[in-house]
Amino acid sequence: MVLLHVLYEHAAGYALFAVKEVEEIGMLLPQVEESVLNIAKFNSMVSLAAFFPFKSAQAALENMNAISEGVVHADLKLFLETNLPLSGKKKPVLGVSDAKIGAALQEEFNISIQTSGVVAEISRGVRLHFHSLVKGLTAQAASKAQLGLGHSYSRAKVKFNVNRNDNMIIQSIALLDQLDKDINTFSMRVREWYGYHFPELIKIVSDNSMYCRLARLIGNRKELSEENLESLEEVVMDGAKAQAILDASRSSMGMDISPIDLINIERFSVRVVSLAAYRLELQEYLRSKMGQVAPNLAALIGEVVGARLISHAGSLTNLAKYPASTVQILGAEKALFRALKTRGNTPKYGLIFHSTFIGRAEAKNKGRISRYLANKCTIASRIDCFSEVPTSVFGDRLREQVEERLSFYETGDVPRKNVDVMKEAVKEASDVAAEIKRKLEKKEKKRKKREKKLQELEENGDTNGEVGVENGDESTPMVKKKKKKQTAEEMDVQTEENPVPETEPEDTPGKKKKKRKAEADDVMTEEAAVTDNGEETPAKKKKKRKSETTDVELVEETPPTMSEKKKKKKKAAAE
Repeated sequence: MVLLHVLYEHAAGYALFAVKEVEEIGMLLPQVEESVLNIAKFNSMVSLAAFFPFKSAQAALENMNAISEGVVHADLKLFLETNLPLSGKKKPVLGVSDAKIGAALQEEFNISIQTSGVVAEISRGVRLHFHSLVKGLTAQAASKAQLGLGHSYSRAKVKFNVNRNDNMIIQSIALLDQLDKDINTFSMRVREWYGYHFPELIKIVSDNSMYCRLARLIGNRKELSEENLESLEEVVMDGAKAQAILDASRSSMGMDISPIDLINIERFSVRVVSLAAYRLELQEYLRSKMGQVAPNLAALIGEVVGARLISHAGSLTNLAKYPASTVQILGAEKALFRALKTRGNTPKYGLIFHSTFIGRAEAKNKGRISRYLANKCTIASRIDCFSEVPTSVFGDRLREQVEERLSFYETGDVPRKNVDVMKEAVKEASDVAAEIKRKLEKKEKKRKKREKKLQELEENGDTNGEVGVENGDESTPMVKKKKKKQTAEEMDVQTEENPVPETEPEDTPGKKKKKRKAEADDVMTEEAAVTDNGEETPAKKKKKRKSETTDVELVEETPPTMSEKKKKKKKAAAE
């Protein structure tokens, strides 16, 4: 009699179920399908043999990642060794829902594995009634565990893709192709639209982006004059063309255009120009991204063609797995299958046809150079995919090899051997990688040192207030503040020990201000007294004020004594 055990992997843990009457269940498969929905009938067929709960969410994620990759985790191995009856007369059969993990378990334990037939129906029933079969597990707890594991598993997969940065290149090259099509379509629309008003401009200017800029600049051709010649030269970058545009505008056979139509044309031209400018920015972004993700492939075949290869393959990892024969015809699948169907000649190249090497080769050598280039592209993509420190050393060396092979086809010069070139490249790449690592380590040390200093400043700042840290000869602003404070305190102590004598001729700025205020008050009282008596005229008042101001200035320059003040007051009162 065969004893069947079914392994079920849940977010809460591993469960092992013993299935009763396996032969009868296998014979009556439709009845099993109906009884799966009924918990009472299902319990009569299946019973829980053992349950192994995961210790944490991290452990659950590790186990599920191992199962998805077809690897037997240490927890699963221990669980099956403990609970699966491996020794005895009855031969155990383990039912597993995934054939990949089933093959790994069969190799590990040397037992028979069943993945189809009744196992699928039993697994469906276990999935439906799992919280009822395991004691102490509620439906809410099971759903929470599944939700948490699902989020963490998906996050880990997405994070893996983001770290490779392949998706950014794929999206960028797709957007670049779409922008090329859109800019071409919109430029033709501007040409047709503005051509009714100024048809001669199409023959003078052939570039789409330049035509749109000129349409926005010129507007109504009747308003174009010699004053606009300089601005036309800035756009066209050619004085003869600018003069030709000006001459053509004067003798144009185009129709007149209304202001509202002109406004719409100008607005549309602005949009097309902005799209062309954004395309240049996107191309620069793609160049920098390829330099980070696949520098060797970009150095060998160019950023755009390399990005197209990665996009067509799906990722850099997929491209690295392809053989050179597949890379050679990547992008020419339709022509390949048509040739196989009609038994014609198969294509020699696909996307790599856009490389400059194939364009420079002669017609009879195009197939040979494309095969050689595909071989080097495969090497470059594998180096980019699996190298820890990305460098473009290998790509430059592979490009030199392709150049040598191209010259060999033309002149017959024997190229260098691949072994010698790769030895030089490995040596140079190791030096470059060591230099990059050294720079990264230095940067990391600086960052840690800066964080440590900031932490020390915060700790000392909490206890002592203002504290500075000296860096070599120069001190920080905190130290300077402290020194200034100390010098100010020393000056105060000195003034307290040696007070200034009272008979000192010079006054402080505060005393000067008080004197000015008192003298101004005296002048105001004198003016009021004079106006009350009515003896002085306005001219005399002005003269008096001038003399008083000069007196005040003299007073500020030479501070008077107390006797001089009294004399002045008496004199003023007498006047």
